[in-house]
This record gives sequence, structure tokens and C-alpha cells, in this order.
Amino acid sequence: QVRLVESGGGLVQAGESLRLSCAASGATFSINAARIGWYRDPPGKLRELVASVETGGTAEYLSAVRGRFTISRDVAKNTMYLQMNSLKPEDTGVYYCVLASPGVLHGYDFWGQGTQVTVSS
Repeated sequence: QVRLVESGGGLVQAGESLRLSCAASGATFSINAARIGWYRDPPGKLRELVASVETGGTAEYLSAVRGRFTISRDVAKNTMYLQMNSLKPEDTGVYYCVLASPGVLHGYDFWGQGTQVTVSS
């Protein structure tokens, strides 16, 4: 069973940066072989997929964060990251890292516990 543990959330002011980390443990495969992503739950809004990386390595971003957020992974550390720059109040929400094990073609079968990001104006 894969366990995802997130860290790095917090309270920042608009314009500042945060880096979220998500450490994967218990996997029998490398995260390099998995699809990974980050979702967020903005207050009062629907959950949205912020960033993802497909098995081919192509990163995709929600249009609202493109150019400001970067998703990456460190295979040696079995950890994925979400670098968030130029944060805006509308980036506020609970952020979840997700992982799809090899063979899972749609959706993600493992989720982190969520970490709160609050951006003040």
C-alpha cells in the first residue's frame, strides 16, 4: 500500500512562494513509472487538478497557475513537489498530492492527507 505524506503548506502573503512536498512510501514501483499530480480544494469551489505529469513526462497545468507553478519529482527520494510562485489569494485551499500506480489509466488510486495553503492579500 502506497502512503503519501505531504508537507510545506502554510500562510503566506500574496506574491510569495511555497514549495509543497509529497513523500511516497510503500510502493513496489518507482514514482517515475507513475502518473502524479496535485489537486486543490478552494473554499466554496469544486476540487480542481492543478498540475499533473503523465507517464511520458509531460507536465500539464491548470490555466490559472500556468507559468507560476511547477510540478516535479525526485526519483531518488521518491518525492514529488509543487513549487508555487507569485501566489495569489485565489490559490488558497487544501492541496492534495496524488499518484496513479502503473496500469491505472484513469484517475489516481493514492491520495495524500492534504495540506492547507492560505494566501493573504
